[in-house]
Amino acid sequence: MSASMSEADRVRMVRTACTARTRNWDQEHLANLYSLFVLSMIMNDGRDEADIMRLALTSVAALGPCRAEACHLTADGSGADVPSAGRRAVPGLGDRLRQLDGREGPVLVRGRAWGWAFALHTRGGGIGHLVVSAPTTPTDDERFLIHVLAQQTSAALANATARCREREHAEELRRLNEERESVNAQLAASVAELTYQRTVHEVLSEATASGSGVAGIAAAVHRLTGCPVAIEDRFGNLRAWAGPGRPDPYPKSDADRRELLLQEAARRLRPLRVGDRLIAVVQHRGEVLGAMALVAAPDRRDEQDEFTLDHACTALSLELAHLHSLAEVELRLRRELVDDLVAGTDDESAYARAAAIGHDLHGPHYPAAVQWEGRAADDAFVQAVGRAAAGLRLRCLPARRSGMAVLVFQGRPPADALHQAVSRELGTARGAIGVGGRCDAPSDLPRSFQQALRALEVRCRSQSPNGATTFDDLGFYRILGLGDGDYQEVRHFVREWLGPLLDYDAAHHCDLARTLAQYFECGGNYDATAAALGIHRSTLRYRLQRIRDIGGNDLTDVDSRLNLHVATRVWRVLDGGGP
Repeated sequence: MSASMSEADRVRMVRTACTARTRNWDQEHLANLYSLFVLSMIMNDGRDEADIMRLALTSVAALGPCRAEACHLTADGSGADVPSAGRRAVPGLGDRLRQLDGREGPVLVRGRAWGWAFALHTRGGGIGHLVVSAPTTPTDDERFLIHVLAQQTSAALANATARCREREHAEELRRLNEERESVNAQLAASVAELTYQRTVHEVLSEATASGSGVAGIAAAVHRLTGCPVAIEDRFGNLRAWAGPGRPDPYPKSDADRRELLLQEAARRLRPLRVGDRLIAVVQHRGEVLGAMALVAAPDRRDEQDEFTLDHACTALSLELAHLHSLAEVELRLRRELVDDLVAGTDDESAYARAAAIGHDLHGPHYPAAVQWEGRAADDAFVQAVGRAAAGLRLRCLPARRSGMAVLVFQGRPPADALHQAVSRELGTARGAIGVGGRCDAPSDLPRSFQQALRALEVRCRSQSPNGATTFDDLGFYRILGLGDGDYQEVRHFVREWLGPLLDYDAAHHCDLARTLAQYFECGGNYDATAAALGIHRSTLRYRLQRIRDIGGNDLTDVDSRLNLHVATRVWRVLDGGGP
């Protein structure tokens, strides 16, 4: 400075220089503060913690001669440490920061004269440190700027943590809302299901209590499902139908195929889909009583249908078991009544017992005895005979007794038609039926039953044992006794009077015995006998002469004619084709 310059000039000059320096410092300081403001906006634009820490580390060098060493977070207890780019972590930094315990303070950085850990604070307390270093101790202004940076970093980290928590809370809230909606939907479905199940229970209980029987249960299931319903017995016969589209005639599957279907459905323990039918087995105590079928489209898969069928089958099993029990009781009562009727009982008791099982015993009745070759007289046989009689619209009391089926008919049964009906029911005609005489009171039945047995035995011992015989049609043969001993004597009588003729016919393939029998049946009239036999009158005269010669009998003698006539009648019953 020139010596000629006055003191005032020198002072003015120093002031000018200081003002210029201050102006320069203010501009630089404002620029740094503006940069920190912009940096704060960048840090708070939704970045995560790692990005915020990297921004803080890269911004330290722009604020002065300092260098960023690391940004260390400890708020979550993890000790996350982000070193400055291109630098290794400061050795022992973690231990020193733990010693500071959230406060700021000096740290030792190798090769640097000054190191400082600026505390990162939020309202909840310290969350970590921003570690910087410098070759020399920075000025207060420079430290102020870094301190502001640390505060901005703390605020940005706090905001990031808050945003993260908000996102977590929002996600948790969304998850809880979804769970609530799912639970509500499940509750609504459960309520709807329980409501439907209660409806099913109420409707089926009402149908059962109403006494409408099997048909009422079918109608209830149709009302619940809207589908046609078929109830079948074990053999596939239709017992009840509810809804439109009833097949006519109703189809019946093969017996073997039906049995396999029932076994498969019983094993599955749930309804079985077969074509357009959903089939459930009706069981009671392990016994298959029948099946219920829901006629629905094959692509219909409705758990409510299965539930309805399952509960309907339970109700139906109880109904069928009740009916079966009633049938067994009625059958036992019928058997006991028939046993007592054919053995002998008083009229008043018989009338009352018959009325109790729905049979009017007043008026004419006829007992019948039925035997069939190869068939034991069990319940199935008696039921088959009963069905045959019912098919002819005959009212009767069926039972089994002494190896045969015994029926007491209201009114005289058509014997031949009954035999044909039983033959169709059993699939074979190899059987015999004997029908007793008319009974006008229950006390007459024992006598008439013995007549039925006699008619049955005469039929069974005849040359044509398959068929029906009524006692009223036996004529002379009513006097024939029962038992092998009596019939042996009868056969001796036949041999005594017809033996030579029978032997001659057998040896020469003739028919003289039949010619003699027809001659007596026509009352000794030549023309009628010849016409019945389909031969000429002269041929008949020749045969009768041969009969006289072979048998040695006088056909004009009254006693001989009587014995011969009786013998031919008995022969026709026992050996020649029946009465």
